[in-house]
Amino acid sequence: MNKYIVEAKDLKVYFKIRGSFINDLLNKGDKIVKAVDGVNLSIKKGEIVSLVGESGSGKTTTGRAMLNLQHHEGQLKFDDEEYKLNDKTWLKGFRKRAQMIFQDPYQSLNPKYMIIDVVSEPLRLIEKHLTQAEIKERTVQALEFAGLKPGEDYIYRYPHELSGGQRQRVAIAAVFIVSPEFIVADEPVSMLDASIRADIVKLMYEMKAQKGTSYLFITHDLSLAWLISDRIAIMYLGKIVEIGPADIISGGCRHPYTQALVSVLANVDVDNRREKIVLKGETPSPVNLPKGCRFHPRCPNFKPRCGEEEPELRELEQDQFVACHYPDRILKFVDEK
Repeated sequence: MNKYIVEAKDLKVYFKIRGSFINDLLNKGDKIVKAVDGVNLSIKKGEIVSLVGESGSGKTTTGRAMLNLQHHEGQLKFDDEEYKLNDKTWLKGFRKRAQMIFQDPYQSLNPKYMIIDVVSEPLRLIEKHLTQAEIKERTVQALEFAGLKPGEDYIYRYPHELSGGQRQRVAIAAVFIVSPEFIVADEPVSMLDASIRADIVKLMYEMKAQKGTSYLFITHDLSLAWLISDRIAIMYLGKIVEIGPADIISGGCRHPYTQALVSVLANVDVDNRREKIVLKGETPSPVNLPKGCRFHPRCPNFKPRCGEEEPELRELEQDQFVACHYPDRILKFVDEK
């Protein structure tokens, strides 16, 4: 039995940017943005993997590509079967088994549709044999599982009648209604109040416990990733620079970018305060990537090799992979007693 629900090997997503009129005259041509550049990522059945990075790092594009919502290159497998992008029957089955929760509950719901239409749309497309009564029953059940009780009170409302938290619950109900095996959750709680975030995360855990659902959880919040994940992958300018068990951020991270992210987290251990690592300079443009390691212009451990040779993602310890030529533990601790 295959232990992975989804596997990506050498996944690439490149975008062309139309050059200016002057560039066309000078015959410079279009520029290429390497949004995702050779990502290798496998997610086990029943596992939550968080993909963490700054805005523009390629997190969302990676998630969309893994759901075939974005044109891509490289190899993708779902439950040990290569994606069959030209097979309508396969794609229909894939859409039932793999779904996405979007970031913005104000944009992801069609304002012209009642909640029953929004939530039941996947059922109508995938399970066409269901009667109207069965669709209504399943919709109510999905809403109540998502925390909107009683579901009957919500099915004939419109999105504008709901709060942001309620809208996100509706979006989650529309995903859960087909019981997918794999969900890409793209910053699903970033626009919600803190009081609601915990409830949404709890819903995801319940789905995992009941159905064995796997998640790619996309976030910029490393502390949240640490709380909910089995593994964490750190992404920078289209590359995964470190991936390993979630507890690596409590002291075991080896890439200087990960260490910089960890250093600014709130300290739970008051006896050992981490010294903040302040990265210098700006993130390079994805249109004009630096030679060698992409992080080297901002790296506190820069050495000449870093500017010449791009590091490969290699295993340093069991299940911990790092793309760095000098993966030393550089986090310092200062005694503030």
